[in-house]
Amino acid sequence: MSIRRRQATADNGLPIGKTDRFEGGKLFPCGLGTQSNETRFNSILSVKEIRSGFLGLVNEYGISTFETPYVTHENATIFGGKIGGNRNCDEAYRVYLNAAIHARERLTYGGCQYSRCDVSKALGTGIVFLPLSNPDGVAYDQATNECWRKNRNPAGAVDLNRNFDFLWNLTQFTPSVAPNVASDDPTKQTYHGVAPFSKPESKSIKWVMDTFNKVRWFMDIHSFAGVVLYSWGSDENQSKNKDMNFMNRDYDNARGLMPDSPEEGLVYSEYIPAQDWSEVVFAGMRTGNAMDGATGRHYKVTQAAYLYPTSGASDDYAYSRHFADPTLNRINGFTVEFGFGNDNASCPFYPTQEQYSLNILETNSGFMEFLLAAADIGLGDTTSC
Repeated sequence: MSIRRRQATADNGLPIGKTDRFEGGKLFPCGLGTQSNETRFNSILSVKEIRSGFLGLVNEYGISTFETPYVTHENATIFGGKIGGNRNCDEAYRVYLNAAIHARERLTYGGCQYSRCDVSKALGTGIVFLPLSNPDGVAYDQATNECWRKNRNPAGAVDLNRNFDFLWNLTQFTPSVAPNVASDDPTKQTYHGVAPFSKPESKSIKWVMDTFNKVRWFMDIHSFAGVVLYSWGSDENQSKNKDMNFMNRDYDNARGLMPDSPEEGLVYSEYIPAQDWSEVVFAGMRTGNAMDGATGRHYKVTQAAYLYPTSGASDDYAYSRHFADPTLNRINGFTVEFGFGNDNASCPFYPTQEQYSLNILETNSGFMEFLLAAADIGLGDTTSC
C-alpha cells in the first residue's frame, strides 16, 4: 500500500518523507526542544533521511562514527555514533541507546527544562547509539505500510527482540507460558530464529556491548505502550534466593508463570541483587517522570515481566551478561515503549502529526533524565584512557 493510498483511505498516520531534508548531510537536524511550541514535522524520517540526518550531525558537531562488522540480508550496514565522554578510547562510553529494532515503531521539552550544566553532565556519561538497528525491516515497512515488525530474513523473518541469548530456549519456561514469550514458528510475529544471535542485526547490538565494554546503562527504544521497563522480563523479581536464576535448569518448568502455582510445584522468581533493583527502579522513575512532565501524558514505570513475560529480549540479555560471565561489565537494561498508539491508522504504530510531536518531546526528555540518572547513580569504574 502506498502512502498516497493510505491517505486516500482516511488513514491519518503521518507520511514518510519523500525527499531528503538534510541534503545528504549538508544540513543537520534540530530537535523540538530547540524550537517554538508551535513547530510540527510534516513527515517521518525515511531510512535515507535517518542516515542523511546522522551525517549532518557528524558534520556539524564532529560526532565519532562506526559501523558494526555485520551486513543485513539486503546488504545494509548498521551504523552508530559516539558522543561525549573521553574520546580517547572505547572504554569511555557508559550509556548505549538502541533504536528501531522493530520495524513499524515510528519515532525547552514541554514542561521540562534542562540547563547547560545538565547537558554537560549528560554528555559526560559518554553515549554510544545505533539509530537504526533493523534497517531492512524499517525500509520495508515504510515502503509497504504493512505494520511490519521483524527483519527481512527470507527463510523466515525474525523478531529481533527475541533473538538474544537470554532464556532463548522455550523449554526453559512453564509449558503453558512458553508459546507466549516467543515462538518457534517462522510465521508468528515473535519468531525467535533458529538460534540466539542468528541474525546480523542482533549480532550488531551484541557487538556494541562487546566493543564498548564499559557500558553500564542500556536503553532499547520501542513504541507503543506508554511504559518504562526495567529487568527482569522473564518473571517477577526477588532478592533473597540467588539459586533461583535464569542459569539454573532446575527451574525450567516453572519460569514465566505469574502468579506462581504452588499447588503444582510451579514457584519461581528471577534473582536480582537488592542494590541493583533499587537503582534501576530509581532510574526508571526519573525517566518516566520526565516523560510525564514533557507533555502531561502518563508513563507507567514497571518491571518488564509485568507487561508480559518474554524470552530472548535485548534488555534482559544486557543485564544478564555479567551473571553468565563474571568477567563482563554489569549493564543495567531498560526498554522504553513510547507513545500510546493511533486507533485511526492502518497500523496503530503509525502516529498522527500531533502524536509524533508528543512522542519526540517525551522521548527526548526521557533520554536526558536517563543520562542524568545514570551519572548520579554511577557509571562503573573510572576511565583510565
